[in-house]
Amino acid sequence: MAPHTPKDEGPQPPPPITPGGTYSIQTVSVGCKLYIRRPGPDGKEEERLAEILSIRDKPTNPYASRQQGGIKQEEPQKPEDRLEFFVHWDQFNKRLDEWVAGSRLVLSRDLEWPRPKATPATKKVNQRQQSLLKRAATANALAVGKAAKAEPGTPGPSTPASARASASPAPSIGKKRKTLHEEEDEEEEDLDADAEGEMDVDAEGEVLDLDATESPQPPPPLSAFSKEQEIEKLRTSGSMTQSISEIARVKNLNRLQIGKHEVDAWYFSPYPKEYAHLPVLYICEFCLSYFGSQFMLSRHRKRCNLLHPPGNEIYRHEDISFFELDGKRQLTYCRNLSLLSKCFLDHKTLYYDVTPFLYYVMCQRDSSGCHMVGYFSKEKESADNYNVACILTLPQHQRHGYGKLLIEFSYELSKREGKLGSPEKPLSDLGLLGYRAYWAETIIDLLMNTTEDISIDDIAQKTSITHADVMNTCTTLQLFKHYKGQHVISIPEAVQERYKKAKEKRKRRIHPDCLIWKPPVFSRDQLRFGW
Repeated sequence: MAPHTPKDEGPQPPPPITPGGTYSIQTVSVGCKLYIRRPGPDGKEEERLAEILSIRDKPTNPYASRQQGGIKQEEPQKPEDRLEFFVHWDQFNKRLDEWVAGSRLVLSRDLEWPRPKATPATKKVNQRQQSLLKRAATANALAVGKAAKAEPGTPGPSTPASARASASPAPSIGKKRKTLHEEEDEEEEDLDADAEGEMDVDAEGEVLDLDATESPQPPPPLSAFSKEQEIEKLRTSGSMTQSISEIARVKNLNRLQIGKHEVDAWYFSPYPKEYAHLPVLYICEFCLSYFGSQFMLSRHRKRCNLLHPPGNEIYRHEDISFFELDGKRQLTYCRNLSLLSKCFLDHKTLYYDVTPFLYYVMCQRDSSGCHMVGYFSKEKESADNYNVACILTLPQHQRHGYGKLLIEFSYELSKREGKLGSPEKPLSDLGLLGYRAYWAETIIDLLMNTTEDISIDDIAQKTSITHADVMNTCTTLQLFKHYKGQHVISIPEAVQERYKKAKEKRKRRIHPDCLIWKPPVFSRDQLRFGW
C-alpha cells in the first residue's frame, strides 16, 4: 500500500511515546509500533520494529483432537501467549506480515502510539466560507441568466417530458441498492472477524459540503441495476481487478501443505471460516480440495482418483505438460485454484464466478502423476485483447524459469490466434519483473537474429507483443537513437552482453511443434455467463 500523504501542510506533532517497562501487554492496541523478536538471517533472534495491525485470542485447532496416538493433551501456555498480534515489519515487504505470540513482544523498549491528527486551522475555515459564498453567487447568476432567456412556464427544446412534470422527491440515499461488490464485502466482513478495516483508520475521507448549492446526484433507480450489466462489467473488466479493501485484509492462513511441499501463505484468501487460522491447511495437489488435518487429507486421497488437472492436455515436452480447463465445465477445480492463487497475490480481488475464463495449468510429470507448477487464466472474450488475466508460479517452484515459460506459452497461444496480447493490469511486483525480462529477451533475440530493416509494427506482429509494450521495452533499454534526422533502433553493447548471459542461463523453452491446440470458438449462448 502506498504511504498515506497528509493533506495538511506544516509540521505534524510527534507520535506519543510510552517508555519501556511502564506498560503491559494489555496496553498494546492496533496501530501501535514496538519492537518484536524475530529470527534473523544468521539464525539468531533479533529485535525489529513492527506495527500492530490486528489482535486476537489464540485460536484453538478443532481438528487437533484426532491424532494417531489418541487425544493430544494441550500444553499449558504462558499468560502472554493467550493473545496473538498480526504485525507488519517496518521496511519489510507486506508478504512477510505474520501472527506472533505475545511472548515475542519486547515490553522493555519504548512503545510508539499512532500519530494524532492535526486540527484544521481557522484560516482554512474562513477560506472555505468565502468559497461557498462565491459558489452560491455564481450559481445564482447562472440561474437568473437562464430564466431571462427562457419564458416562464415554457420548457426548453431539450427539456425531457419527465423534467417538465412536477418534481418528485428524490429517493433517499439510505434506500440505495447495494452493488454486487458491496454485498460481497459485507458478507466477508461478517464471516471473518479479523478483517474489519482497522488499517484504514488514518485515511482521510472527502468532506461533504452540506451547504453547497449544487444538489447531489440522485442514486440510480432500482431498474438501472441488472444482471446483464453486472456480468458485462465482470467480462470486460477482467477476472481480477485492483481493490484497496482486499489489500487491507488481514492474512487468515498460516501455512499450506501442497503435496510434499509446505509453504507460508502470503496474503488473505477467502477460504471458509472454519479453515481460517489453522496451523496448516492441507490441500490435495491434484484436485486442490482443502482439509483441516492430515487424517482428512489421507482419507480423501483414498477416494480421489485424479492424477492430473481435469482438462485437455494440449502441450507435452519432456516433463512439462499444459492442461486447458474451461471455468464453466470444471467449476469446482477452477474455484479451488482461484482460492489457492489468492494466497500469493495481493493486488487481486477474487470473484466467485469463474465461468467466463479459461485456465491453463502447467504441470511437471513424474511416476506419481502431474504436479501443478503454475497457471494462468484468460478471458474467453476480452474487450481489451488481454491474453492473461491472472498468472502465478507457486512459491515452491519459483526461481526455476517456470514464470518465463508460462509467459512464453501465453504468447504462443496469441500467435496461434493471430492476435496481439498483453497481460491484464495491474501486475504484481514479481509479475512485472517477469514480463519485463521476457519482453526484453524476446525483442533483443529478434533484433539480434534479423539482418533486414525492421519496424515496431514488425516486432509486434512477429512476437504478438502489443505496440505499447514494445515501445516501453525499447525505451527502457534505450534502443532508440536519432540518426540522420530519423529514429533508428540500435542495441548497446551492455544490452548485448546481458542478452548473451541470459540466453546461456535459460534452459527451458516452449516448442511450438509440441502444441496441439486450436483457438476455441464460443457461441453466443456459451458466452452467456451466470445463467
